[in-house]
Amino acid sequence: EGCDRTCTFCSIPMMRGKHVTKPMEMVIEEARELADDGARELILVAQDTTYYGKDLYGEVRLAELLRQLEQVSGIDWIRLMYLYPIHFTDELIDVIAESPRILPYLDMPLQHISSAVLKRMQRRVNGEQTRELVSKLRDRIPNLVLRTTFITGFPGETDEQFEELRQFVQETRFQRMGVFTFSREPGTPADKLDGHLPDDVREARRDELMTLQQQIAFDHADSLIGYELDVLIDDQVKDDLYVGRSFADAPEIDSCVYVSGNDLTVGTLVPVEMVRRDDYDLVGIAVQ
Repeated sequence: EGCDRTCTFCSIPMMRGKHVTKPMEMVIEEARELADDGARELILVAQDTTYYGKDLYGEVRLAELLRQLEQVSGIDWIRLMYLYPIHFTDELIDVIAESPRILPYLDMPLQHISSAVLKRMQRRVNGEQTRELVSKLRDRIPNLVLRTTFITGFPGETDEQFEELRQFVQETRFQRMGVFTFSREPGTPADKLDGHLPDDVREARRDELMTLQQQIAFDHADSLIGYELDVLIDDQVKDDLYVGRSFADAPEIDSCVYVSGNDLTVGTLVPVEMVRRDDYDLVGIAVQ
């Protein structure tokens, strides 16, 4: 809980205080209890997940935590959310790449790609480092699905800086992406910056990115048609129709998979052949 970062647009440190790590043994025990209750998927999330352990152990220990969570019986999927693009150690990347349980799905909000904008945001990472990290993750983690978020219209964002972001989105082709317009948070440093942009400019830039991303998302979904993927069944829609998620889909924020099948059990993993796309979602048939 909490965050030690000083991003100028964010009020979380004011509201929730400094980063406080939940002890590893408590996380493991909670995971065991969830598994005993029938959970098949664990989602690890914090305000800064890659910073896990730094305050408590004097060093980041997310890789060690993941190794221990892998040993929890009954858990098939471990999903990582809200990873800050710092502290991605080689050890952490190797653990993710080599584990059959840790999903090749990373939610890593990047916020921007322009080094000048990132500096005003106080993200402590520049555009070149961001590009290098994305390339490194994709090179070393097979079948990686990357989710990210960006902010448009940050104070002082120029046409050229937005164009750099637009080209980055087009070239990098994130499988999952969200875009937010800059929102003034009273008391944050960004609220006091010069160069605030009009609402219509911020919104137009967001819409342009989301229009671009829509086709990228459609292309990704189309690329999965004809393949067989494990789907975690979340609910039954009607007698022979269910809804679930593949490894590429986090609950509530990503797409879903509609599955035709007989007598499927909610909460189980089912092999599904993808047969078509319905907007952002996939439609498949259970392999029984």
